[in-house]
Amino acid sequence: MNNKRICVKNGVDNLEEYNELLSGKKIGLVTNITGVRKDFKSTVDIINEEYDLRVVFSPEHGLRGEHQAGEVVRDYIDKKTGKLVVSLYGDNKIPTNENLKDIDILIYDIQDLGIRYYTYIYTMYLCMKACSENNITFVVLDRINPLGGLNIEGNILECKYNSFVGMLPITNSYGLTIGELAKYIKDLEELECNLIVVPAKGWKRGIYFNETDLPWIAPSPNIPTLNSALVYGGTCIFEGTNVSEGRGTTKPFEIIGAPWISGDDLSDRLNGKHIPGVYFRSLYFVPTFSKYKGEMCEGIQIHVTDIEKFSPIQVALNALYEIKEMYPNHFSNEVSSEGFKYNFFNHLVGCDYVLEDTLDMALSKFKKDSDMFLKSIEKYFMY
Repeated sequence: MNNKRICVKNGVDNLEEYNELLSGKKIGLVTNITGVRKDFKSTVDIINEEYDLRVVFSPEHGLRGEHQAGEVVRDYIDKKTGKLVVSLYGDNKIPTNENLKDIDILIYDIQDLGIRYYTYIYTMYLCMKACSENNITFVVLDRINPLGGLNIEGNILECKYNSFVGMLPITNSYGLTIGELAKYIKDLEELECNLIVVPAKGWKRGIYFNETDLPWIAPSPNIPTLNSALVYGGTCIFEGTNVSEGRGTTKPFEIIGAPWISGDDLSDRLNGKHIPGVYFRSLYFVPTFSKYKGEMCEGIQIHVTDIEKFSPIQVALNALYEIKEMYPNHFSNEVSSEGFKYNFFNHLVGCDYVLEDTLDMALSKFKKDSDMFLKSIEKYFMY
């Protein structure tokens, strides 16, 4: 991997090239704390100062990234711009006709992870549907896939497990930029909205975020670093179990554990598998919130030793199966979660055969799905 920082510009850095499209138009903006140029100026401020910004829409975690996962976000008036901020993670997850009545163009600018469970892509999807129904142009300010865009792995979500952590038939790691995904969604859902993608420049597939000169801004409270983003595509499935996924610590998703786990035993068994690109280190931790708040837990920290060989899905499934085998009287994947009438674990993994099939069978099915998905999306690659 090249250690030299590569000069990359996201869509918002190239916005001036689309001045003719935006000038004189009434604009709505879907964004959050990650919506910034390379000089750290926010997309909200740019659109508000240079164009006719009418309303701002915010996703899960809020416009400024202040809300924890799952917290309801309310509408409010932004004190800096004086604009109405409409929450798309509260009573409504899709803009209403009333929200859009004075809008010609809806701009979307949010850094994503390229992971199916991350809810921002469903906010984009629903906004595209609303624009299609209201004859509004939808503009995506593209941002790079921080995981390199080559790591397409996992299973395709089964439609019976549709939820706000999975509304599209895509793999766990889907390998697209947000603009490429928007093009895929438009065709998949046969949406009639006028879609315009403002491309990133200087990036190509195989370039990870840490190889660029872009500033890392945590896209949500529990993805503080690129390391947490790297492992999230796998360890997020532990949210549907009674194993802590590290929320309430400084290493969310990088560590997993529980009071009834032996970190030494688990790390020994996992390291004995010689999984490429990773080392498992035993550790103790006490979550300050979420599962096992205030309780001493043992578990493992996942250290990525080779980013190009590391497979978050392979790592997470191996850990999951080992924990189930080692602690059959303690482990459970039937954990209730607000908003889910049925098993949250199955909604996260998007199927019902994980932990029912053997590990090898599950991984084989995942590989078959990811190969099939890759063939279906290659025509949408812009980079």
